[in-house]
Amino acid sequence: MVNLPTDRRQFLTAGAGGALAAMLPTSLLYAQPNAGKTLTIVLPSNPITIDPINQLNHDAMVLGQTVFENLVEFDVDGVLKPQLAKDLPTISADKKTYTFELRDDVTFHNGKKMTAEDVKYSFDYLLDANNKALRRPLFTKIAKVTVLDPLKVQVDLSEPYGQWLYFLTKYMGIFPAGSRKEHGDDYFKSKPAGMGTGFGMFEEWKPNDSISFKKNPNYWRKGLPAWDRLVVKMIPEDATRVAYLLTNQVDIISAPPAREFNRLKTMPGITGASRPTLGGALLMFTNNLKPPLDDLNFRKALSCAIDRKTIGDKVYYGLLDPAAVLAPPRGWWFNAEAEKELGFDLDRAKEFLAKSKYPTGAEIDISIQAEPYLLDTKDAAIFLQAQLAKIGVKINLKVYEFSVLIQQIARGEHQMAMQVFMSPGEATYIIANTVMPGQFLSKSTGYDNPELNALMAASFLETEEAKLKDLYGKMQAILARDAPIGVLGFVHASNLWRQGVQDFKVNQALTMSVGEVKV
Repeated sequence: MVNLPTDRRQFLTAGAGGALAAMLPTSLLYAQPNAGKTLTIVLPSNPITIDPINQLNHDAMVLGQTVFENLVEFDVDGVLKPQLAKDLPTISADKKTYTFELRDDVTFHNGKKMTAEDVKYSFDYLLDANNKALRRPLFTKIAKVTVLDPLKVQVDLSEPYGQWLYFLTKYMGIFPAGSRKEHGDDYFKSKPAGMGTGFGMFEEWKPNDSISFKKNPNYWRKGLPAWDRLVVKMIPEDATRVAYLLTNQVDIISAPPAREFNRLKTMPGITGASRPTLGGALLMFTNNLKPPLDDLNFRKALSCAIDRKTIGDKVYYGLLDPAAVLAPPRGWWFNAEAEKELGFDLDRAKEFLAKSKYPTGAEIDISIQAEPYLLDTKDAAIFLQAQLAKIGVKINLKVYEFSVLIQQIARGEHQMAMQVFMSPGEATYIIANTVMPGQFLSKSTGYDNPELNALMAASFLETEEAKLKDLYGKMQAILARDAPIGVLGFVHASNLWRQGVQDFKVNQALTMSVGEVKV
């Protein structure tokens, strides 16, 4: 656990102006500007793996998707497209069989041509429970993968489950047949040289500093990438990340401080933009198995005491769309009636609290992330302290590095935790992962409702949007009734970059996508 800097707000306020220079280390002030055909980007968090089947967050996916690719992908606008497949799959009438034709011009970084045998090997490895892939639970409805010919592969599902295609874009990658046995999992985690088909080839990992990749000269998308080398630096502090950009040490930064974003993007030599993500939510993981969060009325009191609009407008300056349910207000499946049950209403909050086992309030530890991930949750947590104090609830902030916090949440060791949770932009993903059994974050709430589980299973069988909206709406109504998890809103992705950078676009589905960027 780390301590919050006592002068953090002063540090942020001074960030982009003349006072910044006085805060910079001497080495940065006199460093040579970034130059040549090296693209340097900055992430706030420190990734722990490059392995696509064990990815923990979308910051790390920038690394994984530089090296590894998949049959399909999301482009920067959130459109599902073929990647290593020639086209989107042919799907059988019963929605259980998917057939992919593979590209004939793809080679791995080790020079070996990619074939259907590699695809089958990659899926078989992911699905083998003995290999303990973190993202395996998302794909267990895959019954088998069959090689039809060297460039054609068939995937059979045990039941209709169209969601798997969307999850495929984030939590899976194709690697050479036999490579896991030859190199071992640690190789994929920290130095996967020769293993992928992506635009970047692994070069070096400097712990707590940077990870670098060199251009794949044989990349199947001819002419890409435009750079010769990609350097991904890890800088958790807001002001330092901005300082590196303003002094031309880096080209693009992720998670710029929200309070400074609008001013920074108009500064000379700097460009910036933001877009709503496909499904990034700012969540409060309320552990339903620990008091006082074991009480339904207490959980509802917390939800109704939070002014989400002020958080969106004044804390995150428009980079958060307020919402109290597990669906983005912009989504076609959003249930406005469910939203009313948990929305801001201080009088109702006091009524719920009075009906709870804790009518005079309680004290709660809230675990938050030290480094920003899309947005800095510390800002919302400080606001939350003041909001909940109005109903007699005292909030104690406990700050952890991401790698520690995510494991604490996954094991259900927290009382309450706040974190941005990024989904692939598919309606069932956040619900399935946080309030249903058998998933990576099931213990984050400890909630299990057979009625909700049945609606989820029914949605897997449905493809018509109107019927899906009805099913998703019913799920939100149940979650509004039981309040097993807190929702503050859905986040926007934002980036700042130097004006010399060309063809960069804020990605709705990932922290950054840099394969087509020119420097």
